[in-house]
Amino acid sequence: MDKRLFSLSITFVVLLALSVNAEPKTTLTVMHQGDPGWAMLYNKVAERFEAANPDVEIEFIYAPHDAYNEKLSAVVMSGGLPDVIELDAPYLANYVWSGYLRPIVPYLDKEVLDDMTDSNVAQGTYPIDKQLYALGLTDSTVVLYGNRKYLERIGARIPRSVDEAWTREEFENYLDRLSDLEDVKWPIDLFRGYGIKTEWVTYAFEPILASFGCDLIDRTTWKAQGALDSQPCTDALTMLQAWVRKGWVVPMSSGTNQFYAGRRAALAWGGHWVYAEAAATMKDDIVVMPLPKFGARSVSPNGTWIFGITTSSKSPALAGKFLGFLLKDREFRDFVSSQGGFPGLKTFARQSPLYAPGGPLAIAFDQASRSAQQRPPHPAYPVITSAFMQAVDRILNGSDVMEMLGAAATRIDEDIADNDGYPPFALQ
Repeated sequence: MDKRLFSLSITFVVLLALSVNAEPKTTLTVMHQGDPGWAMLYNKVAERFEAANPDVEIEFIYAPHDAYNEKLSAVVMSGGLPDVIELDAPYLANYVWSGYLRPIVPYLDKEVLDDMTDSNVAQGTYPIDKQLYALGLTDSTVVLYGNRKYLERIGARIPRSVDEAWTREEFENYLDRLSDLEDVKWPIDLFRGYGIKTEWVTYAFEPILASFGCDLIDRTTWKAQGALDSQPCTDALTMLQAWVRKGWVVPMSSGTNQFYAGRRAALAWGGHWVYAEAAATMKDDIVVMPLPKFGARSVSPNGTWIFGITTSSKSPALAGKFLGFLLKDREFRDFVSSQGGFPGLKTFARQSPLYAPGGPLAIAFDQASRSAQQRPPHPAYPVITSAFMQAVDRILNGSDVMEMLGAAATRIDEDIADNDGYPPFALQ
C-alpha cells in the first residue's frame, strides 16, 4: 500500500474519532444595542469568554440604538428570544409582565450582586414581586451644566452638593440675567435636538414634575388622570412653555451642541454622557451642578440599558456566568469609563475618576443615591412615555398645557383599561 495513502487513512480515522468524541458547543445568544464601537467591544469580550470556556460559543444579535425596541419586538414575534437581552430600564416592567424575563439572582455571583449600587438595583427590580430581573455595569443621570465665565459674570451661586441645588426662584432669575449677556443667545439647552423619538423627553423632564410634587401616573392606583393632568404637573409644563416663549431655550432646529461647541448657550440640562465632549472643548469653563429644586426637593432620573436573562433561555446559568464575566472584564470597564459611563457597580465607581469624591462628576454620582427616581415601573410604560413625549412636544410648540396633559392622561388610562389594569397591578 502506498505510504502516502496509508498516512492519509490514519489521519482521516483520527479526525473522525475526534469529531465523534468531541462534545458539541453550547451556543449562547445575546442581543444588544449601541454603535459599531460597542459591537466590536462585545465581540472582544466574547472571544475572551470563549477562550476561558472552550465548550461555549457566543452569538450576538445587534440592533442600532434607535431601532432596538422594534427589532426586539420582531424577534419576539418570530417565535423566540435570545438567551440574554439588553433592555432600556423603564421597559423592564413591561418585559417581565409579558413573560420575557426571569429573576436573575440565582444565576449571578454574590460578589456581583453585592457590588450593585442602590439605583442599579432599583432600575432592575420588578415592583410586584420585588425581585431583580436585570443589571448592568452602568446607570445614568442628568445634571445641570454651566459655563463658568457666564455664571461669574452674573454673580451666580455655584452649588457644590445636592443640598445646595438652586431653587426655582434662583434658577429663573439666573436664566433671565443670562439672557441679557451679549455672548449668550440662549440661556439654556434642554437638548430638544434629540427629538421626540427617543426616551430623552420623559427621562429628562419627568424629574421636573416630581420636584413640583406630581408624577406621570399615580403609583398606587396606577391611574394617570388626577396625576399627570393635576395642577402641579400643569404648573411644571407651563413653566417650561414660558421658558420657550421667552426665547431662553435652544430650539430643536439648532442641534445639540450649542452649549459646548457654539458656546451660545450658558447652561445645559444634559445627561452624564455630555461631559466628555463638553469638557474636551470647554476645559476649566465647564461647571457640573445638581438639578434645581422647583419644589421641596431636587429630583434626578436614573435608568439605562441593562441586561436580563430570558425565560426562553435553555442555559440560564451559563447566561449568568457570561454576564458576570462581562461586568468584571477590564477592557470592557476601561472602554465604558472612557465614554464617561455612569457607575452602576461600586467597584466601577472607584475605578472611575470622574465620579470619585472630588471628581468633576461627583455630584452626578451623589444624585444617584440621594435624589434619583426611576420612571414608572409599570407594563404600560411604552404608552406612558409615548403619550407624555407627544404632549410635551406640543406644549413646547405652544399648545394648551391642560388640554395636552389631559389628552395624554386619558390615552394612558385607556391603554391600562384595555389591558384589564395589567393584573396584578390593578390589584395593588
